[in-house]
Parts: sequence; structure tokens; C-alpha cells
Amino acid sequence: MTLKNLVEQEEINFLLTNRIPRYALTVFMGWFSKIEQPWVRDASIGLWRLFADLDLSDAKKQEFKSLHDCFVRELKDGARPIDMSPEILVSPCDAIVGACGRIEGSEVLQIKGSPYDIGELLQDDELVAAHRDGCYVTLRLMSSMYHRFHAPHNCHVDRVTYVSGDVWNVNPIALRRIEKLFCKNERAVIRSRLAATGHPITLAPVAAVLVASMRFEFLDITLGVTHKGPKIFPCDARLGKGDLMGWFEHGSTIIVFAPKGFSLSPGVECGARIRVGEPLMRLPL
Repeated sequence: MTLKNLVEQEEINFLLTNRIPRYALTVFMGWFSKIEQPWVRDASIGLWRLFADLDLSDAKKQEFKSLHDCFVRELKDGARPIDMSPEILVSPCDAIVGACGRIEGSEVLQIKGSPYDIGELLQDDELVAAHRDGCYVTLRLMSSMYHRFHAPHNCHVDRVTYVSGDVWNVNPIALRRIEKLFCKNERAVIRSRLAATGHPITLAPVAAVLVASMRFEFLDITLGVTHKGPKIFPCDARLGKGDLMGWFEHGSTIIVFAPKGFSLSPGVECGARIRVGEPLMRLPL
């Protein structure tokens, strides 16, 4: 494929997934995916299979009420073994690593050559200070992947902050073209501390076009583009390593931030695939 053809394909992809009424289509998709009508369900899942490597072999059930029911599917018991080593912080989700490494002061990379300040993303000065010069990993969930996310370690979640925003696509093409995209999109900030050591660990689920809805199991609440209520949700959730935290209504991105002293686990690098429960970072020795 020539460079010209690649650029043309990227341009078409960007136009089709971003230069559209993003908000309206996202709200529509939220409604459409929940239709419990057999032919709508079967046609939707069949179309999904055409454009993605959807594998349902590890799903807990094989019959779904709707497209949404398939999106948020549970897995068979034991399908995602959790590394229980106390020095390991595990991946909260199935994903492709989009960016990772050291936090340079308060700056990280959205994609190579495209930095942003974590203060703009988290909108919390205390968290910025807690993660200064720390470690981060951006986890991109593909549309066909398992969409639930889990606690990366034994932890205490004391607050979730909802930040309303846009719903740009978060694929690499958009990340190269839209500066500070993660800081523009709808997102949540999950503030937690490790139960044993007190280290602050922050997860930032970022929504995207068609998938701007996030369910938090420990809050018993769903947040999305139609949410008009409070922005800050204090809580007292004590989660064990691997416990369910919530899920996206489709797929998107979770950015994990750790403080100074943490390091990436071997094999965690841009482009690598990782699954729930596999080593993501190592705690300080």
C-alpha cells in the first residue's frame, strides 16, 4: 500500500467516525443496542462479526437478549486468571497498550509526539501531585473485546468524578489528529488507594463515539452523555484484586496512573495485547 493510499484511508476513517453528529449517534446507539428483538439482535451481532474479530467462546452465555447484552457480556469462571502476587498491579481490562511509560513531571503521551498534561485529564490537583513523575499505561479496548473492567489490586475507592465532554473516536487515527483528545472527551476519574500500602492508583475510563456510557458496579450507577446529575460521587468501596468495577457499554480506553516508584511489567509496551489479570505494573520494592 502506498503512502498516498494510506493517507486517503485514514482521511476516510476519520471523516466517517468523527465528522458526523457524534452526540446524536451516540445517544441513538445507546437506545438501539438495547432493543430486545431477535432479528435486530441477530442482524446487529452478525454485522459486528463482519467488521471485527468477535470471539464469544469464553462468554458465560451464548444466547443474548440484545446487542447491548452481548457488549457487556460476562466471561466463564476462570477465563481470566488473576496474578495474585502482592507486588503486581494487574491490568483492569482486555486491551491493546496505546501508550505507556514514565510521567514526565505531569506530562504523558496520548500517542507518540502528542503530549498532554494529566491535570487537564484528571482535573484534580491532589491526584496530579500524587502521580508526578510516576508511571502510566493507556489501555485501548477494541470493539470486539471483553468490555468489563476490574480492580487492579486490593484497593479502597473513595471517589468517582464524572467529567462531561465530547465523544471523539479514540482510535490511533483520531489520536494523531486531535490534540489532547482524552482531555476533551467524556470521562470518569476513579480515585483509589492500595489496601496494603496506601499507594494512590487512579483509573480514568474515557468514553468515545457510540460508547459514551459507563457503568460503575460499586456505585450502582451508569454515567453517560445524558447524565445531568452530580459530578462527584463519594464512596467507600473496598475491592479485592480482580473484583468487578464496572463496564463500558461498548469499548473505549482506560488510563491507569501510579505514583513514583512503580515500573512497567515486562512485555508492557506500545502495541502489546494484555488481558484482565495479567501483570501491568510492579510496586516499588
